[in-house]
Amino acid sequence: MIPPPLKRYLSSILIGIVLFWNLQAALVFILNPSPYIPSFQLEGIPGKVLVQGLGILFLMWNVPYVFACWNPIRNRLSLLEANLMQFIGLVGETLLYSSLPPTETILRATVSRFILFDGIGLVFLLLALRISQSSPRSYSS
Repeated sequence: MIPPPLKRYLSSILIGIVLFWNLQAALVFILNPSPYIPSFQLEGIPGKVLVQGLGILFLMWNVPYVFACWNPIRNRLSLLEANLMQFIGLVGETLLYSSLPPTETILRATVSRFILFDGIGLVFLLLALRISQSSPRSYSS
């Protein structure tokens, strides 16, 4: 049995890793969008705005992750929301990938990176959810 302070600490580390990855991607997309524009097969101002817009969305989506990371036991709902958001992202990206023709190699590579990123993140968040789970109480008759 893991003591509650250790549960909180281990869960926060796992959530923190995912949060860091997400915030890093958000800030890079916002502050330096140029290298990522071609991976969406765009160019110029429209490409810059799209990539920066994705970065802003990444920031918005991470609000529950912050609260879950702060205290995954007390903020269990935020951790559940983060898990659901990560799961929706993974399923949506997988469906998106499967809808792309094989000839769209650049877009398929871009979506593949998102799938990998969200898949690993989901595993970490599920582990954090499991670790932070309360122990079942045993009742005696």
